[in-house]
Amino acid sequence: MSAGFPTVAELAAEEDELRFSSFTNDDAWDLGSALVATARRADAPVAVEIRRNGHRLFSAALTGATPDNASWIDRKARVVHRFGHSSLYVRQSWVERGTTFEESSGLDPQRYAAHGGAFPVLVRDVGPVGVVVVSGLPQLEDHRMVVAALRAHLGR
Repeated sequence: MSAGFPTVAELAAEEDELRFSSFTNDDAWDLGSALVATARRADAPVAVEIRRNGHRLFSAALTGATPDNASWIDRKARVVHRFGHSSLYVRQSWVERGTTFEESSGLDPQRYAAHGGAFPVLVRDVGPVGVVVVSGLPQLEDHRMVVAALRAHLGR
């Protein structure tokens, strides 16, 4: 187990908790705006993106974010779309099996990154419909920023 990282069970509990009853363009705007405000207060050099069914609904790059962040966003989002779980959940599922995503998934690391920071947009009684991604901080901090924003948005 990686020191300081949550377990797959803890990450699954987050996904169970952080479900929407519906997810609209306004939800994406509100959530993305809250993420940007949080990042600005922390002077965090991040990029933020929210997608629903492949449609980019929100995108922002704060001061200090780089073009590499866009690549990380795409790679993390592909992991969420393929596996239906947060990118950190996918990472930890491989770690808990005693290997790594890169060593054992058979997926191109130039296209897929199982690093924290991408979280599925989960709608109750529907399932995953999109993804919220933060890139620019260490992966656990990216993940925590997204989870905190989802909790605040959902009133948890």
